[in-house]
Amino acid sequence: MNNRNYNIYFHTHTVSGIVISVVLFVIFFAGSFSFFKDEIINWERSESVAITKEILLDYDKALSNLDKEYTLHGRNISISRNSTERRVNIYLEGTKDTLAAAKLKEGSFFYLDTKNFKTHTYEDSYSLGEFLYRLHFLAQVRYPIGYYLSGFVALFFLFAIVTGVLLHWNKIVSNFYIFRPKEKLKTLWTDAHTSLGMIGLPFQFVYAVTGAFFMIKLLLVAPSVMALYNGDQDKLYKDLEYTDPEYKFDNKKLATPFSIDELVAKAKSNWNDFEITRVYIQNYGDTNMHILVEGEMKYDKKFTGIGKVIYKVIDGKVIAKKDPITQTSYLDVVKNVLYRIHFGDYGGYALKIISFVLGIITCFVIISGVMIWLVARDKKNMPEKKRRFNEGVVRIYLAICLSMYPITALSFIATKVFHPLGQSNIYSIYFIGWLLLAVFFILKKDNAFTNKFTLLSGSILGFLIPLANGICTGNWFWKTFAQNEVQIFFIDVFWIVLASITLYISFRLNKKENN
Repeated sequence: MNNRNYNIYFHTHTVSGIVISVVLFVIFFAGSFSFFKDEIINWERSESVAITKEILLDYDKALSNLDKEYTLHGRNISISRNSTERRVNIYLEGTKDTLAAAKLKEGSFFYLDTKNFKTHTYEDSYSLGEFLYRLHFLAQVRYPIGYYLSGFVALFFLFAIVTGVLLHWNKIVSNFYIFRPKEKLKTLWTDAHTSLGMIGLPFQFVYAVTGAFFMIKLLLVAPSVMALYNGDQDKLYKDLEYTDPEYKFDNKKLATPFSIDELVAKAKSNWNDFEITRVYIQNYGDTNMHILVEGEMKYDKKFTGIGKVIYKVIDGKVIAKKDPITQTSYLDVVKNVLYRIHFGDYGGYALKIISFVLGIITCFVIISGVMIWLVARDKKNMPEKKRRFNEGVVRIYLAICLSMYPITALSFIATKVFHPLGQSNIYSIYFIGWLLLAVFFILKKDNAFTNKFTLLSGSILGFLIPLANGICTGNWFWKTFAQNEVQIFFIDVFWIVLASITLYISFRLNKKENN
């Protein structure tokens, strides 16, 4: 590689990496915990459910209870399940009955507990698992700014990956095996950055591409809408199969009794290993009532197998049917594969754990890249003012990033001790605590102290998480193991293992410093 190309790749890699470093660290750190979103939610609520994507609900009984409170006649009702938890998403559209009261013409969204049929608003159902999941694409920043920011950060990260590979291409194999911990500081950081960067390269590339696609796809699709669809966004969504067929409201009450459970069971019986993930009812209680039952094949049977059946309720006639085995379209594959490889939810706990480890490795790669940048500029011939500025930038960066570990552990304890916290309290504990810690480390002006303190405090708090769970709920991890409450057991043991590793690292850092 000639010097000109090398310098272009080097400066592009450095600049793109430094500009996005803090936000990228937040995305990957929160995203790593998001692989266990479902487990965190169930642990927080002391609930354990079957590990399946299928909606496990007595539809007739649930709808009968909801009818007493919301008057369902003439409404479109969507029942879906996005997480492996007891609660399902319920969206009620306003009734189509023109003579109904104004209140009944308003839509409503809430969660429904599949066991006791209690309803919960989004705010009071908000959990730490949901918070960390949304933090990893900056949803807490005003919409759509946070979404677009995370999307463009992912895009810049893709540039950093490509230029990094081009930069090391000639020695990519030999450099992978080189690690010199006893050499000077810049060499240590460089070796760690290169080796760990190569280990996580496929993982990082996949998440850079899919992350950018999910967050800025609206900007990418906008030109197509204008050019191919003459600005008709609804037609685009229809072609992409994001909308459902609509059926006219007859405004006549259905006199004959009907059972949603029977129709759902009938749809499920069409294919083996088919899991129901969404039920959409149109014109509830009307003579032209229709029900769409949608689901997918288990991943170990077919990676992409989306099927659906539409019934006319009055006579049980099949209006439309899509076979998940033989009618999988190219569009289905594209939409499903991108989501599945991003969420990593198709390989059980083994894949989730591997993804978490690779996510934390990526966090270390980001940190090591910034430390290389600092050490490379810490030269005697550099003006003192610039050296202090560079040190200040890295100090702020480390304070913000490394504070995430102890404040995340503290938030786990708080959500268990003061359950249920709700959305506003989770925000207050996490963001205010994070800010106070970051300010403390910035004022301390000691990067080594920041590193050791965050590891040590995070480890201690991590050990207290299963203790808090046991004291507050009696769900000690040996009991949850014996009772096969997998999700609750996993989070407790996960924190014990994670805290043990980070505690060991903190002691190793102390030992190395003393030597």
